[in-house]
Amino acid sequence: MTSVPCVTVVVPLLNEQPSLKSLHQGIVKSLTVVVDEGSLSGFEILFVDDGSKDGSWETIEELSTDHPNTRGIRLRRNFGKAAALATGFETVTSDLIITMDADLQDDPKEIPRFLEQIRDGADVVSGWKEVRNDPWHKTLPSAVFNFLVSKSTGVMLHDHNCGFKAYRREIFDEVKLYGEMHRFVPVLAAAKGWKVTEMVVEHHARPFGHSKYGVSRIIKGFLDLLTIYFLTGFAQRPLHLIGSAGLLCFSVGAAGLLYLTGAWIVTRMFDGFDEVHLHEKALFYYCITAVLLGAQWLAAGLLAELITSISRRQIPPASVAETTGGKPSQSVGRE
Repeated sequence: MTSVPCVTVVVPLLNEQPSLKSLHQGIVKSLTVVVDEGSLSGFEILFVDDGSKDGSWETIEELSTDHPNTRGIRLRRNFGKAAALATGFETVTSDLIITMDADLQDDPKEIPRFLEQIRDGADVVSGWKEVRNDPWHKTLPSAVFNFLVSKSTGVMLHDHNCGFKAYRREIFDEVKLYGEMHRFVPVLAAAKGWKVTEMVVEHHARPFGHSKYGVSRIIKGFLDLLTIYFLTGFAQRPLHLIGSAGLLCFSVGAAGLLYLTGAWIVTRMFDGFDEVHLHEKALFYYCITAVLLGAQWLAAGLLAELITSISRRQIPPASVAETTGGKPSQSVGRE
């Protein structure tokens, strides 16, 4: 990051036309103060229209015409928030990125505090809506989700769902967004070694429109959490997860078959040569299935390890800074 950085505020939106001018005015007012203080060399505002149908794009065009530091990107249809953010990030050349929602629930006056946290050494700063102005049917599932994400990933944030965040731009050279992964950027960044912090932000009630998320968000969030748990914990060692499940399944099935074999031998020894039909016992089929399933999982884990090994050889090493004595820093390879 340069000594006097510039910042881009990325605002993904869907049908938020009534709030755009007020939001833009608030962002400009907040960042102009920071620029005047000399802490920023400049700023820009990037609106990413995720397939709006209410005239949002016309308002963005008007704002970009009147303000040279404002621009917009329009997606052909609604692709989702993660896709909108990823599209915006690909065009950003600033040192820092601020993301916020367009519904006026995030307050632009908090932006200087985010920048101060970055200057103090943080790489990712996540907002925490400690006092949240949303109905209970949104806050309760969110609280459960935040608890599960923190406990399963080890990144202890109070509000993973908050869209008000600040990043160093180079983070997105390593963290790629897809699906609904935008809410997990702090977790993915922490897994790469970036420093993640949080700060309390003011949260307002929505003045216009309505929330774009429904009950399906809960199901998608849980499935995404499983994905993140795998990516952050086992992406470089998939056999540890898949193989462990396969080994457990194989062991249980093998133990069951040994038990049935021993029972068959004992029965033949003490009850004479009466026929004992193991295939008539349900346990026999459960054990066979467990052994076969365990063997398949072990094979899948080994194949995943092979794919991971080949993929890592194709990825160029990251660049890290190294200092030796009084000599200038230089870039060195890192696997």
